[in-house]
Amino acid sequence: MADLKIRIWRGDATGGAMEDFSVPARENQTILDVVTQIQREQAPDLAYRFACRVGMCGSCAMEVNGRARWTCRTHVKRVAAPGEVVEIRPLANLPVIRDLATDMAPFFDKWAKAQGSFQPKDAPDGSVPAEFSVVPPNSKQRMEADAGIECIGCGVCYASCDIVAWNKDYLGPAAMNRAWTLVNDVRDGGNKARLDAVSGDAGCHSCHSTQSCTERCPKNLDPSSAIAGLKRKLFWDSLLGRR
Repeated sequence: MADLKIRIWRGDATGGAMEDFSVPARENQTILDVVTQIQREQAPDLAYRFACRVGMCGSCAMEVNGRARWTCRTHVKRVAAPGEVVEIRPLANLPVIRDLATDMAPFFDKWAKAQGSFQPKDAPDGSVPAEFSVVPPNSKQRMEADAGIECIGCGVCYASCDIVAWNKDYLGPAAMNRAWTLVNDVRDGGNKARLDAVSGDAGCHSCHSTQSCTERCPKNLDPSSAIAGLKRKLFWDSLLGRR
């Protein structure tokens, strides 16, 4: 089997360039397998991030041939024809620490700005109530919340978002998907501040609904619909004088 031609971005926050590598092609090897082999055998100073290797943590997300992906779940044969170069870069829209490792702080800072923390209604100080409310699983709000609750914060949607690329203040799909799950959580009492946070210039109304976030989410979530839900909520609350 012929060798794979791999091109990896090397550098740091001050700049960098692509560097070529070659590794033996194997059946069913993933992009993360390739990066790991290069780091172990050819470039021991290559920086990248991974943890579970089974598609649970999302920490291995990188840009592969122009598209953000979980590299542990991406087989080489899915993204490159035989003989084609595989190009691997750090996630877009995030500061580069070194090589393929990005600083996720801006991504999680947006979650905080979107008021993405659960605020119990009965405990404004944030303490856990003695008893949780029972939320019927078939209620409309519960189903809206359940549709987005499985986000693990991998950053693929954020790296794929055109609006984040244009406007660094834009909260991004994951933060607003989280906000939408909490808006629909009947146990939560923080919606006033949350809706204020997502209604500004950096919030849901800046979304152009290009749906790259939904198309590329490895968990098959639909942040685009969550953002549309926030828009509808703000519209009706304003129309009916609830804000």
